[in-house]
Formats: sequence, structure tokens, C-alpha cells
Amino acid sequence: MRVIGLMSGTSYDAIEAAAAELRLDGDELVMTVLGARSLPWPRETRDGIAAVLPPAATTVEAVCRLDTLIGRAFADAAGQAVRTLCSGAADLVVSHGQTVHHWVEDGTVRGTLQLGRPAWIAEATGLPVVSDLRSRDVAAGGQGAPLVSAVDTLLLRGRPGVAAALNLGGIANVTVVPRTADPVAFDTGPANALLDAAVRHFSGGARHYDEDGRGAAAGRVDAALLALLLDEPYYRRPAPKTTGKELFHLPYLLDALAARPVLELADMLATLTRLTAVTVADACRAHRVTELVVSGGGARNPVLLRAIGAELPGVRVLTSDAVGLPADAKEALAFAVLGFLTVHGLPATVPSCTGARHASLLGSLTPGAAPPRLPPPAAVAPTRLRIVPAAAR
Repeated sequence: MRVIGLMSGTSYDAIEAAAAELRLDGDELVMTVLGARSLPWPRETRDGIAAVLPPAATTVEAVCRLDTLIGRAFADAAGQAVRTLCSGAADLVVSHGQTVHHWVEDGTVRGTLQLGRPAWIAEATGLPVVSDLRSRDVAAGGQGAPLVSAVDTLLLRGRPGVAAALNLGGIANVTVVPRTADPVAFDTGPANALLDAAVRHFSGGARHYDEDGRGAAAGRVDAALLALLLDEPYYRRPAPKTTGKELFHLPYLLDALAARPVLELADMLATLTRLTAVTVADACRAHRVTELVVSGGGARNPVLLRAIGAELPGVRVLTSDAVGLPADAKEALAFAVLGFLTVHGLPATVPSCTGARHASLLGSLTPGAAPPRLPPPAAVAPTRLRIVPAAAR
């Protein structure tokens, strides 16, 4: 089955579209990566996302308009993926949508909202669409995140020592897969969220992120600001736990800077980079991680990767490209897998990772141009993910 995964994360810098051919072979899920594309948001849509994210106030009209704009952008991304990655023929689209709110009270997730109606994708491509993948896990008492933990577990199971997958998006999340215990997954804290907020704000919108970590590399860590930021109670909460821009946003950063002013932007970026490195490393040390497989936009930041490596001497740090998953497209490919499992009648969550009462079938199905024809339910759930080169199909 050829499946397209669509993803836009908390950094909302682009829509990531990835395509894979997926099949079940006994207890293995076999993936052939067909390719990936990164499509920048239209300016109007990107500005609209920024305008509704917490702690901003908004209106139902603005949310409705944005829902349509995001749906159309995802539909365009899906159409391009069908044409350029799948030679014009695909079987299924899996759309994460754009998260605009993750409702957390006292450590419990009460709801989650992703915008981008799948009907636009189905109308544009004629393909069935699996969407709204987080809500079912939340309804089952889970955090609704990190959902990629199901794929991380399949990918890393059986590796020597204690392997972990780290995704560095707006928020950093880690999945720890010990050889003899249940996996655990959680958000460690901000990855690029505060860095991006600082760059956008203090450049007056001229820049959106610290490209290649050059700003941080030119600065010095402010120990007092770092200590203040590390006093955040979230870091001391036990897993499973999840967070987002509902907590780590520009006003949060400005409040910290009001208490401990830092005059130079480079020093601020150096401190925020170290914050991510320290909180990631603390999480890894707590679970005795020996190998860390990194993906997401932050994997392109060599300064951040060096900072994480410096905090974790003796831990092997590598990008997911080294294990067959393109680091920039890993989450889009992971959501393709989740949708594939759904249409085969297989649960796609790991309760020890999300905190749910049980594993769940995820998502809602929007029919394409033809009546939906689901494959027969799979007899065996996969326990491993095997990635094969495209030439070996």
C-alpha cells in the first residue's frame, strides 16, 4: 500500500509530506521510503496560525477561516506528493493537521485540536484520508502524545543497550525503548519553540529561526537565566507527560527575561540552546539511555546537537538517517504508518508511552472519490519495523 503522510509541527515552518510503500510480513512492518517534500506555508496561512496560538485570543470566525486555509494547503501538499513521490498513484493519505491547542489541566490532557479539514484533501486527490489521530488516545485517558512512540518502538526494539528516539521540533519528545522493559515516551520540554520565538521577536519578524545555530554559537550561556528557566515545574513532573506552546511561548520567555535581563540576542540563543540540551540530557540520564537517535528540524542544528552530545558523554548520538528514516521526514513517515495500521484494524498507540488505559485504533476516515474499501483486518500486529531501500523493492 502506498501511503502519504502529512505533518506540520509546533514550529509551523512548513508542511512535511512523505510517501512510503508499506506492507505486513508476519510480525514485521516493511517500509520502503519513496521520498519526501517540505512545502512552506503560504504567508497568509502562516500568519493566521501564529495569530491563534496560545496565549493569543481569537474568534470562531478566525478559527473557521484558518481551518479552511490549512485544509487547502494540506490538500495541495498531498496532490504534489501523489504526483512527485508516488508516480501519480497512491492508496491512502494520513493527515496530522496543524495543532493549535493541546488542553492540559493539572497534568491531564482534556482535549486536543488540530485544524485542516480532511475533506479538502479527499476532494483534491480522490483518496481516502485518515485524520484526527490524537483524539482517541485522549479519550482513552492518554496524553495524545507522543504518538510517534509507536513507530519509535517498532524501529528501535532489539537494539543494544537502552535506545531512545529524540524528535526536535518546536517541542522535544523522547521515546525510550529498553530491551527488557516497557517503552516510555514524553515531551522533555522546548526544542525550537523558545528559540524561534526569540529570533522572530527580536528580529522584528525578519528571521524565523536560528539558522544552523549560528546565533547561539556566537553567544555565551547566561547562567542566571538558565537556572531560572530550569526551575520550570514541568521538568519535575513524572512521565507520561506532554506540553506545547500553551506553556512555552513568547510571553513565557519575556517574563523570564524581565526577571533576568539578557541584553545580547546571541547570549539569549546560547542559553535557550543549552536549556534544550540540559532538559533532553536529564531525561535521557533518568532512563539510562545509551543510544540517542535524533530527528526533526532541530537535527539540522549542529550547535544544538553538539550541546546535547556534550551533556551526554558516553551516549552514542546519531540522526535517524543512520537507521533508514530521513530525519526531516520522520514524523510524516510515522503518521503514514499510524494511518496504515488504522486501516488494517490495528491499534497504533503504546499505553506505557501515552498513559492511556489501553491501546487504540486511531483516527477518523474520510472517503475519497470511490466507496472506501478497507483491507481485511490484519491477523498479526507487527513487533518490528524493517526499512528497505527503494531499489530493493
